[in-house]
Amino acid sequence: MYSCVVSTIQKANAASGMAVDDDCKLKFLELKAKRTHRFIIFKIDEKLKQVVVEKLGEPSLGYDDFASSLPSDECRYAIYDFDFVTVENCQKSKIFFIAWSPDTARVRSKMLYASSKDRFKRELDGIQVELQATDPTEMGLDVFRGRAN
Repeated sequence: MYSCVVSTIQKANAASGMAVDDDCKLKFLELKAKRTHRFIIFKIDEKLKQVVVEKLGEPSLGYDDFASSLPSDECRYAIYDFDFVTVENCQKSKIFFIAWSPDTARVRSKMLYASSKDRFKRELDGIQVELQATDPTEMGLDVFRGRAN
C-alpha cells in the first residue's frame, strides 16, 4: 500500500513541473539587479527535462525585438523588463512574466508548459506582473502599459 502512495506522489510531482537550469535563475537575477538584459526567452528542453534559457535580449532592444523572438507555433516562458513613464512623469520599470501558449502549438506542449509554470515562476523571485498570451494581441504594448500602472 505504502509503495503505491509514494509512486502516485512521485508521478504527481513529475507531472507538476520540470527542473529549472541554474542559468535561468542567474540570467533573471542579472536582468533584475543589473539590468543587463531587456528580455529572456525560456523553453522546456524535453530531452533534458528542464527549463533552459533560449535567448537573451540586450538592454538596447525594444518590444518589437522581444515579440519577434517568440515562435508563432511553440510555447515559451518569457521575462520582459518594461520601462514606462508614470502620470507623474516618473521613469519606472516592471518585470513581466509571460506564459506564451499560441493556439497553433501542440496540445502536449501546452499541457507541459501549463503544468510547469507555477514551479518555474517560484524560482524567479521578483516578477511583478504576469500575462498569459495565446496570440500577439494579448501581450501588445497597450496591454503592458495597462498592466504596468
